[in-house]
Amino acid sequence: MTMGKGESGCWMVYDQPNYMGNQYFMRRGEYADYMNMWGWGNNWIRSCRMIPMHRGSYRMRIYERDNFMGQMNEVMDDCDSFMDRYHWSNGCMSCHVMDGHWLMYEHPHYRGRMWYFRPGEYRNFRDYGGMRFMSMRRIMDSWY
Repeated sequence: MTMGKGESGCWMVYDQPNYMGNQYFMRRGEYADYMNMWGWGNNWIRSCRMIPMHRGSYRMRIYERDNFMGQMNEVMDDCDSFMDRYHWSNGCMSCHVMDGHWLMYEHPHYRGRMWYFRPGEYRNFRDYGGMRFMSMRRIMDSWY
């Protein structure tokens, strides 16, 4: 990825080294519009990673509490509000991503800060600033 333009793929960019700090999702195309919209100069990106394309199924188990406790739901599609769908007022507090790549958001309807989750187990979200996630969506191959 060159500054301002991504030739292909989807990327997560971070404002701190070692994939830390605020995360921002970017799709293929012109990124200058994003940078202007968010008010960033040319040197704000401290680390980035390409999100690999996934063409299979999407599957994740989400949990109401840390350490895979509380109510659990297995999901295979986007959810614009954990409160509306599952009646979880505190959102999702841990998850196990089995298939696919996902974005989780701090507010319903895919708003607020977002975090990228690839396959793996996430027992708690303390590493993510103690966030409670309120919505999520799949990173689809049509975005590439």
